[in-house]
Amino acid sequence: MPKKAVMCWSCGKDSATALWTLQQADDYEIVGLLTTLTEGYERVSMSGVRRELLQRQAAALGLPVHEVWIPPQCINPTYEARTGEAVRQLKENGVEAMAFGDLFLEDIREYREQQMATTGLSCVFPIWGEDTFGLSHRMIERGFRAIIVCVDPRQVPDRLVGRAYDETMLAELPATADPCGERGEFHTFVWDAPNFKAPIEVRSGEIVERDGFFFADLVPV
Repeated sequence: MPKKAVMCWSCGKDSATALWTLQQADDYEIVGLLTTLTEGYERVSMSGVRRELLQRQAAALGLPVHEVWIPPQCINPTYEARTGEAVRQLKENGVEAMAFGDLFLEDIREYREQQMATTGLSCVFPIWGEDTFGLSHRMIERGFRAIIVCVDPRQVPDRLVGRAYDETMLAELPATADPCGERGEFHTFVWDAPNFKAPIEVRSGEIVERDGFFFADLVPV
């Protein structure tokens, strides 16, 4: 029997690709998504994506989304306590594993594994170790459609925020930037994917600078 797993969902291309990869195999049954949102903003933490768009992604995937709410400028103990409680509840409901879209940062993987070790759930990293240059192009070829919703201007040009994640955008990345944004260069929102029931209609709204990052506010259509 396949193990029941929940996907740690960022709304972006890496978690979308990891989810799709798991769904192609028989080892795991994906039964939901887990996403962190910021209290008082109704937005996904880190990327700033509106909660409504997260919910539309979940509907397009036919999966429930489990929301973990954290305060602004959340300190690590609070984050760990709230995510830990959410994971414990998932385990009580029969979930056996958590899946992540991480690619090559060893410290991040170790942190995930340490977090899950106290819960008894195993960790799954479906796209770990893949060459990110090749993966970035395969994502586009396979039909993953995404928009850059947040950029770190210290690593990539701020003009990329609000742009499509496509071959043209990849060609404009500095040589020092990872093409999948694994080091936090940018974050994305996936509006269509091979496992979506239908594309999500969005339009680009205001672009703002906050805490040293540039955000494109995507608006549901």
